[in-house]
Amino acid sequence: MKKFGGIIMKRRFLAILCAVSMALFLLAACADAEDAPVADGGDDFNIAVITMDSIDQHWVTLYEGAERAAAEFGVNVQFMSPPNKNDAQQIEMVNNAVAGGFDAIVIAANGPDAISGALNEAIAAGVKIVYVDSPANVPAEATFSTDNRAAGETAGEVMLEALNAAGVTSGDIGIVNVNPATISTVDREAGFRDAFEGTDFNILETQFGEGDVARSQGIAEAYIVQGVVGIFGTNEGGTVGVGNAIRATGDNAIVAVGFDTSDAIMNLLGEGWIIATMAQNPDVMGFEGVRAAVEVLRGQSLGGVVVDTGVSVLR
Repeated sequence: MKKFGGIIMKRRFLAILCAVSMALFLLAACADAEDAPVADGGDDFNIAVITMDSIDQHWVTLYEGAERAAAEFGVNVQFMSPPNKNDAQQIEMVNNAVAGGFDAIVIAANGPDAISGALNEAIAAGVKIVYVDSPANVPAEATFSTDNRAAGETAGEVMLEALNAAGVTSGDIGIVNVNPATISTVDREAGFRDAFEGTDFNILETQFGEGDVARSQGIAEAYIVQGVVGIFGTNEGGTVGVGNAIRATGDNAIVAVGFDTSDAIMNLLGEGWIIATMAQNPDVMGFEGVRAAVEVLRGQSLGGVVVDTGVSVLR
């Protein structure tokens, strides 16, 4: 597991031993170096990046985008996410960022309500808030995320197309979601259900695996026993769990569609255990989230803008 520490972007000064005969020349050279611009201004801003967990490849990629932005704009970023999806731990991370004197927090909220009190306290302390992937119910400077309902509907349309192509026009379909509070995956589920309105397919009651692969696999296995014709995984862990469950049967007749693009998901896709996955752009979320934080800290107003970072269908 990749470990993250504080990524500190600092100017480096070369120690120069000046010979007496060249003192004036070297003094001029040092003055030139002092005037040289560093990383688009080199502001000494400290920005905390807090995601839902530090396990999913989605969040690792998001942080890599944040690191790129930190290098480009000359600021400091630190990954402060909990090991697993947990409201209490994420709240603790926000409180730690405020206590640590961070200027801004770029956050993917685990749930829209649980984190609200901590975010309001952060704002009252002068900390700027930018959302990536999943917002909370607290106004922020900007939000960079997938249009999850539209992406979920696309996932449903992809599954419906595959079922029809296989001559399957009715049957039960299962959904493996994260939890009832994570707004991004709740929206994906809503969009997925939209795609099946007016058809003869029956969407079963959603089951929640908290994004855990093993739990999600167990849920998918139970769906398979019920005789479903399709299963939708709403996030990385759910998708891997669904794919693993179908692979364990040795029969890919069940149509599975998922979300995200970890190595495990791409392997399942390549082997045919899932037919498609919705590829988000977490690196864009991370980069633009940090860029927005820098702009706000430099005095610009973004007016709470919401930006769709896009999604692609990988088959």
